[in-house]
Amino acid sequence: MNIELAKGGVVRLARGQSLKVRDGAGTNICAQAGTLWITEENSATDVVLKPGNCFRLERPGLAIVQAFGDAAMSLTDG
Repeated sequence: MNIELAKGGVVRLARGQSLKVRDGAGTNICAQAGTLWITEENSATDVVLKPGNCFRLERPGLAIVQAFGDAAMSLTDG
């Protein structure tokens, strides 16, 4: 994963905005505010995160995180 955040950094997404995470297997995504939809390349299931919930990316390749409404999330190495 090639994103660098300051300690405790938060990524904010506007409604409908998405973030592409390449080769992020092992990365934890936590919803701080709003609802997020996550889909991973070669996965049959998608994930919806509500505030306070986290998901660990499991697959190499591309993952897309999209905000249903204005949202904030954190990404950390697992």
